[in-house]
Amino acid sequence: MLTSTRGLIAAFMFSAAFVASPAFAQEEGDDTSSITVSGSVTLVSDYRFRGVSLSGGDPAIQGGVTVTSNSGFYVGTWASSIDDGGTDIYGDAEVDLFGGWSGNVAEGVGLDVGLLYYAYPGNAKGFDAEYFEPYATISGELGPVQAKLGVNYAWEQDSLGGDDNLYIHTELSSGIPATPLTLSAHLGYTDGVQAPPLLAGTGDDTGFDWSLGASAAVLGNLTLGVSYVGTEGPSIDGFTDDAVVFSVGASF
Repeated sequence: MLTSTRGLIAAFMFSAAFVASPAFAQEEGDDTSSITVSGSVTLVSDYRFRGVSLSGGDPAIQGGVTVTSNSGFYVGTWASSIDDGGTDIYGDAEVDLFGGWSGNVAEGVGLDVGLLYYAYPGNAKGFDAEYFEPYATISGELGPVQAKLGVNYAWEQDSLGGDDNLYIHTELSSGIPATPLTLSAHLGYTDGVQAPPLLAGTGDDTGFDWSLGASAAVLGNLTLGVSYVGTEGPSIDGFTDDAVVFSVGASF
């Protein structure tokens, strides 16, 4: 994909924030002083980021907290243990900071726009690992199926080797009636330095990742999950190989 195309998509993401503004303006008379705090703690058998393992194929502990206002604006943080193969370039943890706006922009159509900041507090001194990534996601319902289409775009930054990265993804999910089960599917496409084939050493800076999964809510706020995750390109054990990932998490 041409760089100019990436720029157009990035422009769309920033302009999408203005789509949300009229919806917010119509609600100015509402009480927007209330806030909601939510969070989660999860143990996963492998931390897969867009199909690629960031925990060396080993388990990881993850958790996050989000503060949301009645107006739809939110801020939060999320963190996970990582394993960079013993190089200590990235350290032992990833900490993400984010903020944005989420709400309905039309009947049955939701929009979520924001900015992510990826940080690695234990990374090697002098190594620039942190980077920013704006995002935009549109959601809606297709019958009993919840559907999402999103775009993440990281512009050229030192931590990305002076290059940029475009990520387009879609998710489908549906609950099975009269059961606690939810089925889900994900497909992602990367154009840039984070493409799975490029990370695996092929030199191809485009590639797909995918997953199929199921989760079940048990004991109130406890969720059990399993998913099959795969990527395009060479299979490197504990890095880009297909894997079955298990998870157990609690929300509050």
